[in-house]
Amino acid sequence: MKKNQTNRPGPNQPKRPALPNKNGLWTWILLGIAVILLVSIYSRPDFASKEIAYSKFKEKVRAGEIQKVIIGPETYKGFKRMSPAETEPKANPLTRVPETYFVSVRVEDPDLIKLMDEKGIEYEAENVGLRNLFLHWILPFLILILIWRFLFSRAFRMGPGAGIMSFGKNRAKLVQDESKKVNFNDVAGVDEAKEELQEIIEFLKTPEKFRAIGGKIPKGILLVGPPGTGKTLLARAVAGEADVPFFSLSGSEFVEMFVGVGAARVRDLFAQAVEKSPCIIFIDELDAIGKVRSSVSPMGGHDEREQTLNQLLVEMDGFDTRTGVIIMAATNRPETLDPALLRAGRFDRQVLVDRPDVKGREEIIRLHCKNVKISEKLDLHVVAARTPGFAGADLANVVNEAALLAVRKGKQVVELTDFDEAIDRVMAGLQKKTRLINEKEKKIVAHHEMGHALVTCFTNDADPVHKVSIIPRGFGALGYTLNLPKEDRYLMTRQELLARVDILLGGRVAEEIMFNEISTGAQDDLQKATDICKRMVMEFGMSKAFGQRALVTERSGFLQSPAGPMYQKDYSEATAVKVDEEIQKLLDEAYARVKKLLSSKKGLLEHVAAVLTEKEVIEGADLLKMIAEFEGTDAEELGGALTPKHATAPGETGLKPEKTPPLHTEA
Repeated sequence: MKKNQTNRPGPNQPKRPALPNKNGLWTWILLGIAVILLVSIYSRPDFASKEIAYSKFKEKVRAGEIQKVIIGPETYKGFKRMSPAETEPKANPLTRVPETYFVSVRVEDPDLIKLMDEKGIEYEAENVGLRNLFLHWILPFLILILIWRFLFSRAFRMGPGAGIMSFGKNRAKLVQDESKKVNFNDVAGVDEAKEELQEIIEFLKTPEKFRAIGGKIPKGILLVGPPGTGKTLLARAVAGEADVPFFSLSGSEFVEMFVGVGAARVRDLFAQAVEKSPCIIFIDELDAIGKVRSSVSPMGGHDEREQTLNQLLVEMDGFDTRTGVIIMAATNRPETLDPALLRAGRFDRQVLVDRPDVKGREEIIRLHCKNVKISEKLDLHVVAARTPGFAGADLANVVNEAALLAVRKGKQVVELTDFDEAIDRVMAGLQKKTRLINEKEKKIVAHHEMGHALVTCFTNDADPVHKVSIIPRGFGALGYTLNLPKEDRYLMTRQELLARVDILLGGRVAEEIMFNEISTGAQDDLQKATDICKRMVMEFGMSKAFGQRALVTERSGFLQSPAGPMYQKDYSEATAVKVDEEIQKLLDEAYARVKKLLSSKKGLLEHVAAVLTEKEVIEGADLLKMIAEFEGTDAEELGGALTPKHATAPGETGLKPEKTPPLHTEA
């Protein structure tokens, strides 16, 4: 039995309650004692004394109003004589406390002693040495120590007993519990990445096989891919398959505002890893500390992040793979990493964890549906075909949303309609049932969306229409037309890109033809169409004016901003004018093509828009039937005849989402 499993409760045994932290308990006890002492000392009557002039004090002694006097080094404290009513047992204990008069004097007065003897007043000398020492020196010092200990133990605690001296301790989470481990059966859709990591598992299990032949395992494995593709889960699966400890932390956990803390944490992390070897160190979001070091730094090249990176480079060079420590890291911004990290001897191998293809999406959906009751008639391949470009995290969200929708509708199992609505919710946003629009706007939105749909159906290189809706969703979207590809794609031709531009402009053209007016609903469409034309001219070499020249270099990696990819400018101002002219030319030509097409189909546009206004949602197959009946032709002759439900077969390759995502137009 393993050492870390000796005291572990069985699967049917209740978990033991966590033991209280003794250090924190004693801190609270000592603070409580200090408060009680302060209250008891400073609430005594002599601390609530009233200071009066010495002449008045002497008059009260002479008049017999004082019962007792305590003589200090430079003070007199006189207690007022209480009346019989105030001394009765039934009286309020708070009112039975005699009033105290406090007098500060610098000289001795022998006459006061004689006067007190004559009046029979009790007096005594006060021994204040030990008390003053405790009150003014020992007690405040103890309270400061307790407060200091309490605050810093709370602010910088990283575990039981940790405190301010633990700044340099690493914050990695050590996963050794069998119940928290995952394996390759819990990861789907990344078969190629699994194969790349299989030899890492074999090395951790049987290192002698590699040492016998003289082979060395890579020191570092860098997982690269878009967000949500399962890089962290894949690293944990490697540790679970190899059955070794797994140190997991984020790159941002190394860096603090205090200089040198990050480097100290790197040293401590590698020291602990060697003690636990064989093991795996996993650093998520490596770009937080591994960005390119700048020769011109506002901190003179000695900022905290660079010191942390330098220490990481040294540690990766300083240990031997024979110790059994494997470093894994993940990032979605590999272009920002320092070249020193990526050279041979550090992160030797880079494993791409890309978005899954249709087969991988089906496996991921099936994996997440293990604990979900789904209908026997539900074909998960159909769901996978309708989610091109979705990452593993997106698919998990779709499955969960479908289950929640089924519960909301009172169903016992999840059906295809629930998945369809969940996909729409993830792609287009939450349905806004309370957002009411007037009849005029409803007609405009219906004609706008049908403009997109009709251009799709009569364009040969367009992706088929999956659904048209005028139900408001998301942030300000009054309607949407969803086009899904016939099959997963990696490349797009010039005609296919122009077809996308035509579809995007179809809504604006439909408004102009039917109402002789245009609205603000085409804002998102115009931005997307302009971006496609810009990339055709500047990146893809699809412009006759510039031939095969690429005018910019993309610097955005796997991340795409809402405004499109980030570029590094590589042309002059004179060329910029020609670029603008070429982009405008592509847009104008597309607008003319779409206007000619929809003008010839004006009657059809009016008909299908009226149906959409009434039904609010039309599926792609139903739209094709309506067009075929109106045109008197066969639906198979239309450009968007095939829907994703019938067009995709198991085993086909996946769409590269950062280049060719499903087209989603909004009004």
